[in-house]
Amino acid sequence: MPRIVYFTSQNPAVSRILLEYAPADFEIVVHPIDTDDEKKISLVGDADFLLLFPGRLSGAVLKAAKNVKLIQLVSAGFDELDLELCRKLGIQVANNGGTKAQDVAEHTVALILGVYRRLVDLDKFARTNRWDELEIGLSTHTISGKTVGIIGLGHIGRQVARLLRGFGAYLIYNDVEEAQPELERELRISRLGLVELLQTSDIVTLHVPLTEQTRHLIGRRELSHMKTTALLINTCRGQVIDEQALTSILKVNRIMGAGLDVLEEEPPDINHPLLSLENVLITPHVAGVTLDTWRRRSEIIYQNMQRVWEGNDPLSTLLTL
Repeated sequence: MPRIVYFTSQNPAVSRILLEYAPADFEIVVHPIDTDDEKKISLVGDADFLLLFPGRLSGAVLKAAKNVKLIQLVSAGFDELDLELCRKLGIQVANNGGTKAQDVAEHTVALILGVYRRLVDLDKFARTNRWDELEIGLSTHTISGKTVGIIGLGHIGRQVARLLRGFGAYLIYNDVEEAQPELERELRISRLGLVELLQTSDIVTLHVPLTEQTRHLIGRRELSHMKTTALLINTCRGQVIDEQALTSILKVNRIMGAGLDVLEEEPPDINHPLLSLENVLITPHVAGVTLDTWRRRSEIIYQNMQRVWEGNDPLSTLLTL
């Protein structure tokens, strides 16, 4: 019987949903992600699999996981896990990126619409009987006809492209790898260099993993290339944007606005300057989290574990040996 240790920061109700989909012959024990390392070390010694949300374990705990065949992440992010140490220890790692693509893509579109249609402001004005104070026709916008630059054309970026195509947007992308020609044809999307994409786009949306190469990918120089009417959306990782640079740019309306689901520090200090800006829409890192996502995530989690238990490689692999 495979033994799984599940370290999580999730609401217990969410954990119960994930456990409902586990195969009957899997033994799973659940512990808080902030359990102290001494306790974690005692728990992982005889585990076959580790399930993590978020993907964070210290080196001492990893070294104690001597029988672990796979670390499976509930989410897509892997920037807090020492993959090189996992490689040295012979532990495979798999994430869960593709399963939340629809959720994050829909949230991306929601952020675009939220800023473009000023939904938060309009709600406040409607509730306080100030119907005539907002100059609607001068301050709201449509997606149709706009050029959207997608930075990162992975699972999520591709789904964003599909949704925005339905709104009548023109699509361009930047990625370290060129997409297959058939995918570019399907999405009606073309690849540009980063600077050209920033100069061309009415909306720029970020969908890259956090790595040393993408940390502060969007800084002061990159923001200076964007149109003054442009909108910046981030649903990947806060550290991909230099927040000091973004704050200063937004304060003087050098770009039109931003929709952010992620920040460099989460939760932010209550006095964080971005929180006081009216041209920013912020949500608390929830783009990939919907009730509907847990079934999809569970399927890939237990499929990966079953595959590894039977001697095969996992799907959605970050690190194979």
